Amino acid sequence: MKKLAALLLALALLLSLAACGGNNGSADLEENGTQNTQDPQDTVPEPEPEPEPEPYDIYDPTVMPEGGSRDGVTYVAYDGIVEHLFFHPVIVYPELAFDGDSQEKGLDDYMVTATEFSRILESVYQRGYVLVDIADVWSETTDENGNAVMVRNTLYLPEGKKPLILSYDDTNYYEYMLENGFAYKLILGEDGKIASWGKDPQGNEVVSRDLDAIPMLDKFVEEHPDFSPFGAKACLSVTGYQGILGYRTQTDKTVEWTDEMEAFRQSEIQAVKPIIAELKRTGWTFGSHTFGHIRLDSCSMEKVQSDTQRWFDEVGSLVGPTNVLFYPHGSRPDGDDWKQTGPVFQYLQGQGFRILCSVGIESFSAIKKDISAVICDRLHPDGTTLRSKYVDQRYGQFYDVREIFDWDARPDYGVNWQ
Repeated sequence: MKKLAALLLALALLLSLAACGGNNGSADLEENGTQNTQDPQDTVPEPEPEPEPEPYDIYDPTVMPEGGSRDGVTYVAYDGIVEHLFFHPVIVYPELAFDGDSQEKGLDDYMVTATEFSRILESVYQRGYVLVDIADVWSETTDENGNAVMVRNTLYLPEGKKPLILSYDDTNYYEYMLENGFAYKLILGEDGKIASWGKDPQGNEVVSRDLDAIPMLDKFVEEHPDFSPFGAKACLSVTGYQGILGYRTQTDKTVEWTDEMEAFRQSEIQAVKPIIAELKRTGWTFGSHTFGHIRLDSCSMEKVQSDTQRWFDEVGSLVGPTNVLFYPHGSRPDGDDWKQTGPVFQYLQGQGFRILCSVGIESFSAIKKDISAVICDRLHPDGTTLRSKYVDQRYGQFYDVREIFDWDARPDYGVNWQ
């Protein structure tokens, strides 16, 4: 009798567990009587797909469009001067830059505010300039004797337009910039476009396309596509000693390099790669500004060689090959690359640099006669020239300084024009 009672009790317990979806491994039954085999974790919504990048067309300005026109615009040959303006990262929070500390005067001398940069873009656009890539203006070929030489290309521009090269120095977002009113780094926004990331004066994180010269130019071209008929933007002149584009991709030979340091560096390298790819896809190019921002007029050959190799290793390996070099401080190799072709210039040319840029009072360029290279000077809209008595003479073709100067932001150091 006890055995029968135990058997009946076990049977009842087994039926109870089956009805409740017990541990016998059987699947639940849905209300319609079909088995529900879906894992509860499968109900988590799928992540949103990454936005597809908008198509971006890049054309060669040295080739006349078929039929002499594109999109109803007539193109004509242009062989005149190609103007070249360069900027540093723009000041977006003047209250942090111009706060009376020891860096205020230097920032006033060498930078423009975001407001001034926006006004300059609008002015050069209204005055008929169009963007061209510096690497399209000159190219290397061979002469009748089989020697490599640089030549100036004929550009085919929309009728009535004038070519303009833009370059941006030090788009590395150095540590001193982070507390002086600049963006911290470039990122990809939720729409997949280049944006800046930083912090406002109250310490709040800010993602924007209006607070750095790179996304600001992107936006301007989106709104005025005729400003860049070939898809060109600007050439980014980068060092490497504090990484690039706000990412700390550099090594540091002054300290004992640990596994943790290298792991962080590798994470920064992976983070910056999609930024570089999107910039290059949308018309931005890269040039060397040397690794350590060294003076090429006074450094030893050994220093120049080690610095150049380090730039190739830590920067060129990320941004790709370039034939453009921008002299830090505007200092010319060997003292003067116009009157002579010294050993430092020869070394740099031998490393693949063919377009070598300094700073001057006009958009000057000259093809070297004894070596395959072109040297250039570029103009620098900044506090120094915006306050200069020569601003109308040297920059009047681009803008009226009276309409550009950011009186509300800059410190009261006076101006030398009427």
